Amino acid sequence: MNLSTELVLIIIASVVVVSYLFSIVSNYIKIPSVLLLLITGILTRIVAGQQHWEIPVPEKLTEMLGAVGLIMIVLEAGLDLKLGKNKLGLIRSSFFAALFIFLLSLAGISTALYNILHEPWINCIVYALPLSIMSSSIVIPSLHQLTQQKKEFLIYEASFSDIIGILMFNYFIGDKIMTLASVGSFFLSIIIAIVLSLIFSVLLFIILTKAKTNVKFFLVFALLIILYEGGKLMGLPSLIIILVFGLLMKNWQLLNHPRIANMFPKEKVDETTHLLHSLTAESSFLIRTFFFILFGFSIDISLIGSTQVVLIGSIIVGVLLITRFFYLRFFLRESVYPEVFFIPRGLITILLFYKIPDALKLTTFNDGILFYVILVTSLIMMLGMIFYKKDKKDIVEDDLLDR
Repeated sequence: MNLSTELVLIIIASVVVVSYLFSIVSNYIKIPSVLLLLITGILTRIVAGQQHWEIPVPEKLTEMLGAVGLIMIVLEAGLDLKLGKNKLGLIRSSFFAALFIFLLSLAGISTALYNILHEPWINCIVYALPLSIMSSSIVIPSLHQLTQQKKEFLIYEASFSDIIGILMFNYFIGDKIMTLASVGSFFLSIIIAIVLSLIFSVLLFIILTKAKTNVKFFLVFALLIILYEGGKLMGLPSLIIILVFGLLMKNWQLLNHPRIANMFPKEKVDETTHLLHSLTAESSFLIRTFFFILFGFSIDISLIGSTQVVLIGSIIVGVLLITRFFYLRFFLRESVYPEVFFIPRGLITILLFYKIPDALKLTTFNDGILFYVILVTSLIMMLGMIFYKKDKKDIVEDDLLDR
């Protein structure tokens, strides 16, 4: 099917308008806008198939949109998080929740794949890694109905889950694992990434606050992409750089030093942070829109209907629910509702599946399993949100926080 330039532009603009409408509607019907975008992509594929339209979707385009979207989402998360001594307990509990839920999920999923598919352990672990990562691209935009405390906990947890998952994935697809040299290199890369993140964050901050030109955001955005992709090429956990930059921008006042205060006046810092936050939110919304519609369009519904897909996919979803409930209930010992339902898999899971080397691929793994897990986990989160209502105590606490 040959489409004119005018029609293509109308379709692209219409997708953006529809996505905005989904964002508004999701506040009332409690269905995540990302899930609505996925369904839209799936329905578009069905209609295109019935009309015999051939609409090629390059895998590289989806992968590129996903990488840029991940940068924007993590940056937006960093800009949302206010640090302080009173937040240390929250940060600690969310980090350990992300770490142990990830490890428990990884153990359960890799064991299930090994026993069902009868393929090498290392291949099963590599496939289980992306499926064990909570999707910040779905979780973070879906938190508007929660209390401030629950919202902050899930933002931190989702961000930590992304970082831990990417670190572990990069380690396991390396040439040599389980050696002293590889473990040392793994931890050294984390230290290097943290040091680089601090250095580059200060440099980017200087560009934002000192540059005379009004066109600053996309220069910084381009530099962040270079840092992220360059760090990946060097085997560094470059997502840490993005998160630390966002955290520094949001919490610059914690660097309570006279020289810093003179170099960067509070008014200028607040103005720059507000601008960056607005532009990041808009950009991540746009990229997320096209990524999930394209991914939904790439889903072949016929793959999801097979017995193997439903069996293995359901076991994976069951592992995710059980491990999450187990940790939140018996270790964190706090209210598990609706946090236990926040198990969506999405953008980062898809991106890492694209990155699995041929030598580590499971020959009997059906791609429909990935689609099934993403759809079902998103539906479970949706159901958790639909039946969630704030307690009166939570409403009072939120009112106090907003004052």
